Amino acid sequence: MKILFLTQVLPYPPNSGPKFKTWNVLKYLSRRHQVVLVSFVREEKRESLEAIRALGIEVHTVPMKRGVARDIGFALWSLLTGQPFMIVRDTRSGMSRLIHELCREHQFHVVHVDQLNMAPYASAIPQAVRVLDAHNALWVLYKRLAEVTRTGPTSWLLNRDWRLLRAYEGQVCREFDHVIAVSSIDKAALAQAAGSDADISVIPITVDMAELNAVDRSSDDGHILHIGTMYWPPNSEGVLWFLERVWPLIRARDEDVVFDIVGARPPQVIVELGRLDECVRVHGFVDDPQVYLQSARVMIVPLRAGSGMRVKILEGLARGIPIVTTSLGVEGIEAQSGKHLIVADSVESFADGVLQLLQNRGRAEALAAAGRALVERNHDYRRILRKLDSVYQRARSARSARDGSLLPTARTQ
Repeated sequence: MKILFLTQVLPYPPNSGPKFKTWNVLKYLSRRHQVVLVSFVREEKRESLEAIRALGIEVHTVPMKRGVARDIGFALWSLLTGQPFMIVRDTRSGMSRLIHELCREHQFHVVHVDQLNMAPYASAIPQAVRVLDAHNALWVLYKRLAEVTRTGPTSWLLNRDWRLLRAYEGQVCREFDHVIAVSSIDKAALAQAAGSDADISVIPITVDMAELNAVDRSSDDGHILHIGTMYWPPNSEGVLWFLERVWPLIRARDEDVVFDIVGARPPQVIVELGRLDECVRVHGFVDDPQVYLQSARVMIVPLRAGSGMRVKILEGLARGIPIVTTSLGVEGIEAQSGKHLIVADSVESFADGVLQLLQNRGRAEALAAAGRALVERNHDYRRILRKLDSVYQRARSARSARDGSLLPTARTQ
């Protein structure tokens, strides 16, 4: 089949959760179908484009400029129109023009929309089956973020936007031929927003086990590691909660412990906390986190807001790193607390879980081995993503039956 793949972020290098997920999907599709990728880019890098083209994928990009002044303008437009801010923010005429031009050159069988932001552009391809790949239920993410945000303008905006997103996300799910959710929990949330008319399948986020070897953590370093994009509010909020509430309890019982925070653009409040405590090391973005993975006795994912499936947990488990997270962090992953990782939601239990893994290496290694086996069984992309082919065929059959017309002939390579 010929697939038009629309994504908001160029998926290479796969150094963040959304890019990591999309990269594995593209690797699978490129082996079986003809793929044309269209993506927004903040900064076009030749090596990223070459890596994608090496898969046999045709790539087209549209520049996306962001800034405080632009965001204020989009926020005002959102208030005037009643549209969700994140959808208004990513509306660009250049993207619409490019897609129209590509549709004159190609006869697409499927348009695969990667994340909700790109859904408006699919309407330009009426002849193709439309599939939404929902990385998460965004309305739930925004609702949960609103619940842990202090009262004020940000809280008001989040409460407004999650309601708008629920209506918009539900409409998109009803209008698309098929929707892919990453977990049964997200499927239920999307179905709640859409009502009974949405066709939704569950395909979990996948990893490439051939590339994710277990990390050699033979050193005696007793470091705690958090790795993740720090300008993403759920990540920064979780780390701040850990620093303010959990970290003092850990330090009181282990004076030598070090906390490494790795991830792009950490908020100033976290940077300042790092300056006040020499055992809190805020590294920002790093090209290769291997040295921090090797020194980590335990990885933490202290999420208190979000939806979807946490790539960082899948990757950490695949690399054989013991993990402590919250119930929300492990949501959608079939991992059991005490068998594959440790799940803790209160301040005290989170501190106890971290200390347990710092002080009991045998216990930590047993969890790490079980966690890696779980990911290999349930999340390797070569096996799990086979379901994509049946999703496309199912969506095409449903569209033909509903419209009473024949779609363009498609052949799987």
